Amino acid sequence: MDIISLILILLATLISGGASLFIRINYKKYKQINLNKKMTGYDVAREILDKNNLSNVLIFETEGELSDHYDPSNKTVKLSPDIYHGNTIAAASVAAHECGHAIQDKEGYTFLKFRHKIIPIVNLSSKAGYIAITLGVVLSMINLIWIGIAFEIIILLFQLVTLPVEFNASKRALKIIKELNIVNKDEHSGAKKMLTSAALTYVAGVLSTILEILRLVFMFTRDDR
Repeated sequence: MDIISLILILLATLISGGASLFIRINYKKYKQINLNKKMTGYDVAREILDKNNLSNVLIFETEGELSDHYDPSNKTVKLSPDIYHGNTIAAASVAAHECGHAIQDKEGYTFLKFRHKIIPIVNLSSKAGYIAITLGVVLSMINLIWIGIAFEIIILLFQLVTLPVEFNASKRALKIIKELNIVNKDEHSGAKKMLTSAALTYVAGVLSTILEILRLVFMFTRDDR
């Protein structure tokens, strides 16, 4: 492996690993600090949804840690056990963030709609890209490798579209938990730190994908000379 490829791999590893560690540290910290209002993540989500005329959106508990998400296809907010049952700053922050996505969906937020539409293409690209690059290397077919890189660029596009979706949902979450007096001043500061660290994982994902594409382009343009 050449030095440039090694540097790009190390950079991508450090960026993704650092962002993951940052969110884990903040999550561990703020899931141990209870809200003064004693509201669980479910309570926070239900109040936010009802206040925004989204009583039709259901809230379910899902397995895993930090597996929380909003599903626009069936209008459901799914919260992991610690978020669903917890009455902590972390629980309130994450629950409010997922409700931010539900509000985006209600308002027809452009980036959310576009991201949802291209998910099938991205799922295909994530598998096809790896297969195309692997076959291209094995069969020494540079055109197949470039097709694989094109699939990687589609994944990058999805990640870029995801950034405004996530940042906007967090902005909405922080605003609404303050307006509804779900958190006090100190708790709001903790929620902001929690959601900021979560957003950085998406930024890290974009940077890591860019570095991987650069590595592949450098590797195969060099070998093709």
